[in-house]
This record gives sequence, structure tokens and C-alpha cells, in this order.
Amino acid sequence: MNRISDIEIVNRLGLAVRDAGGRAFFVGGFVRDGLLGRDNKDIDIEVHGLEADALYSILEGIGVPLSFGKSFGVYSLAGTNIDIALPRRESAVGCGHRDFEIECCPNIGTLEAARRRDFTINALMQDVLSGEIIDHFGGQSDLEKGVIRHVDVDHFAEDPLRVLRAARFAAVLGFEICETTAEICRGVDISSLSRERVEQELKRALLKSGKPSIFFESMRAMDQLDFWFPELKSLIGLEQNPKFHPEGDVWVHTMESIDRAATYRTEVSDAYSFMLLVLTHDLGKLLTQEIIDGDIHFYNHEHRLEVAEVLLKRLVGEKAVIRYVLQMIPRHMKPNTTADVGASMKTTNRMYDEAVCADDLMYMAMSDSRRCNREFLESRLQSFKELMEKPYVRGEDLIEAGLEPDRLFSEILAHAHKLRLAGVEKESALKQTLGFARQLYRKNRNN
Repeated sequence: MNRISDIEIVNRLGLAVRDAGGRAFFVGGFVRDGLLGRDNKDIDIEVHGLEADALYSILEGIGVPLSFGKSFGVYSLAGTNIDIALPRRESAVGCGHRDFEIECCPNIGTLEAARRRDFTINALMQDVLSGEIIDHFGGQSDLEKGVIRHVDVDHFAEDPLRVLRAARFAAVLGFEICETTAEICRGVDISSLSRERVEQELKRALLKSGKPSIFFESMRAMDQLDFWFPELKSLIGLEQNPKFHPEGDVWVHTMESIDRAATYRTEVSDAYSFMLLVLTHDLGKLLTQEIIDGDIHFYNHEHRLEVAEVLLKRLVGEKAVIRYVLQMIPRHMKPNTTADVGASMKTTNRMYDEAVCADDLMYMAMSDSRRCNREFLESRLQSFKELMEKPYVRGEDLIEAGLEPDRLFSEILAHAHKLRLAGVEKESALKQTLGFARQLYRKNRNN
């Protein structure tokens, strides 16, 4: 038996609400994305005209309701992507994103219910049964024009998260932020936001936008880089050698790089970690700029991880993500450098082997430079993968040959691995490794 779809469940809900004297509306992103022809599996419903107990009884007749605080009037149905809420008023009682006093108001009406939304394109409502669009604030017009515009000037700035949401929607939808809205955002203090909420908006911008640079350019235009992204702001005006970077300063280069990286998100091991790698790969340049004989240089910038580490620890909650980025940054220049000189197979094998993910390293190089020699790097990557599939000397091979897993064993295994990367066949590599082991033991006995 096929599981009933979420839309069918919503229709049942709409009929039950109507029969009880209320009215159910699709709200928020589901309406917005539907009008834009974008897929959105998360369904938000707002039910007007019913008290909380009456709504809960209806939900019990449809499925298994889950409550997120009955006082807030927010519910979901287990096993679905449907969230159901009662209309409510929100009054700021502090300066933080969560500092609001919430009051359920089932009979507040659609105008006042929509007024609490952040942007006009998110204030749209659609009757679940009739399909009628309720548009009190010109959201449909702003959708057509591609504009992010605030709903209510008196309440918009009460929630500082809306600054980042404006930048994120601009990036994901490819819209422009209304200048009046941007001006309001310039005066909002976003320092009280939690790291988790900031990372959530950053992650959505990096993973769901065709041009993630719009998020950062929008934050820059709203003068909001200082608190959460000061290291990125410092890249603005950090000049580079035009011979290698005709596009401009390090900020421009970084923005172009993350936009190229967005095209590889489905190819890499972890899209979020990869996008953060590309975003932070040149932060070491803040510490290494030199002008020698009139030319700008950033020697060893790839090894200066201090700035990137500070930024990542401020924004990212998962330590594994931070480790990935800091392991990959020192290696980000190697692919293009080896391609430029036509390096040996042994060199490129070692390069790919050192990276957390060999594929990601290649895509990093392609994101970093529009002149990347992709054919060379792909060919060498394929050769590396084929090499890694061949038989090679393992620890059990050495033990079977009579070696003990003592304090020198890891050094012997490392030698065997070097032979593997050099393309030495297993039989020959085992003989060479055993010879290396005899020399190593002899040397240690003599010492």
C-alpha cells in the first residue's frame, strides 16, 4: 500500500479545518517557491479561526501530532514534512534572535498574521483548498522583479537574523536587496546572534546558491562583515600580482573561486567542507604580502593557517569540518603548480595521497584558477586511483616475512608506502622493503 502524500494529508487537514469553522493556508517558502517553480518539500501551514485544542484534535484525527510548545501553537505530523501553526503576534523583549514574547491569536486575520513575516516574498499565503493567493504586501510583484524587501519597517530590525537571511535569499534566489531594506540592515547589531544560527545561514548560502558570492557581497553592501566575517573583509583591497591574478584583489579572487566551486558541489566528498575550504584558502595572504622589485608576492601563504583557524572556530561547530579545511589549505597550490611544470607521476601520486580527498584537491585547484590544466590533473588522478587499486605491501605481509610489529614497524611501512606511490610492483616492493628493514635494524643496533 502506497503511503499517502503530504499534499493529500494537507487537503484532509484543510477540509477538517473548514468543517470546524476555520481556514488553512500554505505560508512562507512553500508559497514563494511554488510561484517561482522551485521544488520545496517542506510544507508550512497556518490555521486561522480555531483555538489550539480544536486544531490539536483535528491533527489527532489525521495522524500523530508533535507539539513544539502548545503555548506557541506550533505542531507537526510525525512521518511528514508538514509543520502547522496558529497565527501569532511576536513582540521583541530583548536584542537577540530568540528574545520574543509570543502570543497565539487564532482570529488575528491574515493581514496581521502576514505582517510579522520578514520579507514580502515570504509573507504570501495560499488557501489550501481554493488555491487563492493572499498578498497583503506586494510579494508577487517583488517575486517578478527579483527583489528582497522587508514587510514592516517598525518590526523588521527586531530580529537581527534577518540581516543574514536577506543576504542568503539574495544568493539563493539571485535577487537584489531593496535599498531601503539594506539601509535598515546597516543599522542592525548582529553580534547577539548565536554561532549556530549564523552557521545555518552561511551553510545554506554556500550549498544552495548558484553564486555564493552574492551572500558575501550583500553582507559587504550592508556593512555587516565586521563581526562574523572580519577576516574576509580584510581581503578587500589586498592587492595581488596582476600577472597571476588579473581579476583583482584577494577578495575578488575569493568570490570568483567560491562561485566556481559551487559547480563542483555534487562531485566532492563533503560539499560544505569543500566550500569552506575554497572560502578560506587564501586567508594566509593577510600575513604574507611582500613587494619585491615592484612585484607582489605571498610566499608560503598556504602554510599560514592562523587566520583561517580563527574564522572557522568562530563559525563552524563540527570539528571534523575544521580539520578537513586546515589539512587541505596547505596543499591547495600543489595541483596547479605540478600541472604547470608537468611534474612526474611519482610527484602527483604523492600529492594526491597526502590530501584528505584526492578528488577534492583537484576540484580545489579548478576552483582556484580559471586557467587550471584540468586534463593533466584528471589524467594523473585517474592514474593515482588505478595505482591505489593494485596489490601492495601490507603489515601482514611484513609479519609473514618474519618482521615484528615493534617501534620501527611504522617507519618500515612508510617506506613500503613510498614504493607503492612510485609504482613499484608488490613483489619487488616487498623485497626492497625487507632490505630497508634490515638496514634500519642494523643501524639501530650499531647506535
